[in-house]
Amino acid sequence: MSNQPPPLKNKSRVEEAESPQVSEQSSEFKCQQCGAKLTYAPGTSSLKCGYCDFSNKIPESEEDIEELDFHHHLQKMQSKEVLQEKLFIHCTSCGAESTSEADVVAQNCPFCDSEIVTSAKSKKYLKPRSLLPFKITKKLAKQSYRDWINGLWFDPNALKKKAKLDVAVSGVYVPHWTYDADTLSYYVGQRGIHYYVSETRTRTNSDGKTETYTTQVRKTRWYPAAGTVTNDFDDVLIVASNSLPRKYTQELEPWDLHNLKPYNDDYLSGFKAESYQVNLEQGFELAKDVMDDEIRQSVRRHIGGDEQRIFSVKTQHSNISFKHILLPVWLSAYRYKEKIYRFLVNARTGEVQGERPWSWVKITIASILGLAIIGGGIYLIHINQ
Repeated sequence: MSNQPPPLKNKSRVEEAESPQVSEQSSEFKCQQCGAKLTYAPGTSSLKCGYCDFSNKIPESEEDIEELDFHHHLQKMQSKEVLQEKLFIHCTSCGAESTSEADVVAQNCPFCDSEIVTSAKSKKYLKPRSLLPFKITKKLAKQSYRDWINGLWFDPNALKKKAKLDVAVSGVYVPHWTYDADTLSYYVGQRGIHYYVSETRTRTNSDGKTETYTTQVRKTRWYPAAGTVTNDFDDVLIVASNSLPRKYTQELEPWDLHNLKPYNDDYLSGFKAESYQVNLEQGFELAKDVMDDEIRQSVRRHIGGDEQRIFSVKTQHSNISFKHILLPVWLSAYRYKEKIYRFLVNARTGEVQGERPWSWVKITIASILGLAIIGGGIYLIHINQ
């Protein structure tokens, strides 16, 4: 099954502003004591040196995390006023684009563990305005991986031997969009009201004789219904990556978005950040699908009655705003029978999600045993009766 979202009919205007440009140097943070590179220490507000243990406090920003006007930014992006330039490497195996340093030519892709031997290229993209820093450490993430592998049910017998328990774990900031919008929806449908009627039926009793009895049967009367409903949406979260299984990245929710911090390169030191593959317009199309589920629930409540039928819903979206944010994920990839499986940890809450192979032999045996137990139970009940 593909992890890609369905292609959208309208090609975004944003893509035109994303062509590669001239290379630039990545930000580096040097230790003031020994000159080694400082990296962000998860769960703290400091950069830390891995050699001399020197710490450098990341200054707190007083900048507000604001919602940006959706339509206004689409217009500005055509003139490249709000874009920034950064070095990215492209993985030909899974398609991921993640940040890189200018002097690194060989490394493994954090999304599929494939080796990448290439030079980094510069790309212009919409700069994130906020992020959630890493909170869960790499040590805890690796322990979560081992616990997850060892706790799998119905896995092939060879999995635990072939899936390395000391697999490399990479910290990656995954791009997301959040959308706010006010909606006004016009609907047409039907309201169903239940009522009961008495019906006379016949049945054969235990003596083999036919007897007549009366029972209550539920029926439904349908009445036309039409009207409008309004909904206000706040922070509808959309994954802007196609490199990870969307099913599992969504299962990493919820995120503590109320703890978002203004974007600062310091938090990215020692980690990678992926470039968004779902752009601003495409993201809003996905957000509208999420909104539509809640809108239809509102329509059903507005129709009322015992049952509802919805024939059509037409929605107008207004006051649309967005945020481009980065959320922290620990990733690892392991191979089993030449297939790559991904493992993800929410680096804020420790929530674990992952792809895994199944042993259909074990599942079949368990199903047969389950059916045998059910059949045995039914037989004992019949004997006792």
